[in-house]
Amino acid sequence: MNRPDDRRLEPRSPAGARGVVLAHGLELPCLIVDQSAGGLRLRLERNLALSGPVVVIDLAGAAAIEADVVWRKGQEAGLKQRARSSLRGLVPSRLAPARAAFLRAGGR
Repeated sequence: MNRPDDRRLEPRSPAGARGVVLAHGLELPCLIVDQSAGGLRLRLERNLALSGPVVVIDLAGAAAIEADVVWRKGQEAGLKQRARSSLRGLVPSRLAPARAAFLRAGGR
């Protein structure tokens, strides 16, 4: 259940999943802390200025999540999800870098 000060419209679920963030030529590991139908919260390994549109690769789920960064606090970032696509099999050309990063990270 959401806390009274939580502004999310959908309930969040703990994830604890390994991921990779692709943003502006950067590729860095992250932890998907929790997620809801509309977004997710990440914990980055470094305190980097993450902004704009990003692609988060959910390694366990073999998915590319296209999202916008809506807030940052230290090594954590909140993202609003725009689209989610499978990285198994053929992918649209815009997700080719995400599929390559998924394979480099050990995804199958």
